[in-house]
Amino acid sequence: MSVQPEHLQDLPTQASLEIARSKAEPEFYYFAYGSCMCPVDLKRTLGENTHVYVVGNATLKGYRLGFYRRSALRDCGVLDMVKDSSASVEGVLYRLPWRLSDRLDEREEVPQGGYRQEMVNVSCRGKIYTSVRTYVVVNKLTEELAPNDWYFNVVLRGALTCGLPEQYCWQLFNHMYQLQQRHWVSQSLRSA
Repeated sequence: MSVQPEHLQDLPTQASLEIARSKAEPEFYYFAYGSCMCPVDLKRTLGENTHVYVVGNATLKGYRLGFYRRSALRDCGVLDMVKDSSASVEGVLYRLPWRLSDRLDEREEVPQGGYRQEMVNVSCRGKIYTSVRTYVVVNKLTEELAPNDWYFNVVLRGALTCGLPEQYCWQLFNHMYQLQQRHWVSQSLRSA
C-alpha cells in the first residue's frame, strides 16, 4: 500500500473526477475529423477549454474524407465525409457537456443547412463507442474544392496535436496539398 503525503490524501483521483463530472451534467460523444480536431480552434467557438474533453484518437470505418463544401466564412473548401466501405477516417473523439451542443451545431451551420448531425460508431483505445455524433455536409459539391492555407494549417495542427497516426497525417497533408496545386494551376490557366 502506498502512502501519499498528507496534503495529497484529500485530492480527488482522476477516476473520481470523471465520475463526478459525468453525474454533474449530461454529455455526448462527438467525432471531429476537420478543424474541430484542434482543441484550440474548438475552444474559440465553444468558449471554454476543450482539451479536457478529448477522449483520444478515434477511427470511423466506412467513410472517407473529401472537400465537398465551400465555406463562405472561410472562403475555401472544407472537409466532409462520404460513405465508402473500403475506407476509414481518423479523428478525435470528444466527450462534451450537453450544454455545448447548440454551439457546436451553430459552428457546423446546422440551422442554415450547412452540415447535419449523423450518428456513427467509432473505435478509440480498443473500445467501440456507439451513437457518436459527427457532422456531414447536406448539399455536397460535385467535385472537391481546395482548402485555403489557414484551414489547411488548422486541420493539420489538430491532427498532429491529438496524435493521429503519422501515416494518416501525411495522407491528409498530401490530399490538401494536391487540391491546392490543382486550384492554383486552374487559376493560372484562367488568367492566362
